[in-house]
Amino acid sequence: MILAAGRGKRMRPLTDRVPKPLLPVAGKPLIVWHLERLARAGLHDVVINHAWLGEQIPAALGDGSRWGLRIRYSDEGAAGLETGGGIHRALPMLGGAPFLVLNGDIWTDIDFAGLQLSAGDLAHLVLVENPGHNPVGDFPLDDGRVAGSGPRYTFSGVGVYDPALFAACAPGAFALAPLLRAAAAEGRVGGELHRGRWCDVGTPERLQQLDQALRGLTDGA
Repeated sequence: MILAAGRGKRMRPLTDRVPKPLLPVAGKPLIVWHLERLARAGLHDVVINHAWLGEQIPAALGDGSRWGLRIRYSDEGAAGLETGGGIHRALPMLGGAPFLVLNGDIWTDIDFAGLQLSAGDLAHLVLVENPGHNPVGDFPLDDGRVAGSGPRYTFSGVGVYDPALFAACAPGAFALAPLLRAAAAEGRVGGELHRGRWCDVGTPERLQQLDQALRGLTDGA
């Protein structure tokens, strides 16, 4: 699942007319970088949620066949349901097995095919070194577990979840982080530190920096 329902207020005025996942980066929409990487990883069934200006997303991406994917859409209306509520609404489309979730407003070279959920866990999170805009991090990591007194890292926006993580949730808007912290307190969240490329495209400045970096990679290829 790709989370693509955010309003993108920090990206205004760019997101006043275009939803953030469709903003162009090095010649193609940000979300297309995800779709291409998912296809290369052999993950072909994709659910995308949308809200603000959401009709533009299926109009731009279609059924996913041009990337060898099958895309279905979860329409949350204009307001959106936040991260947890959006995933919960899409559960009927995601099935009963663990599933991968990606924030639509990041760029990364994380190997999606290599991510998996350990037996008994409700979630597996990919963490990254803390960027300047999040210096204190989000979750501790200690020997492959999101728990304890290990160093705190930033959540990359990439995780694998068991549908049971949402078993006690009611429909509506709610955040994902409290569910993850509760599961971690029960010892049921694994994690890993990604030391490759990752960018949270949260501001116009970071969007421009990513665009320039990816164009540089393309030029040097």
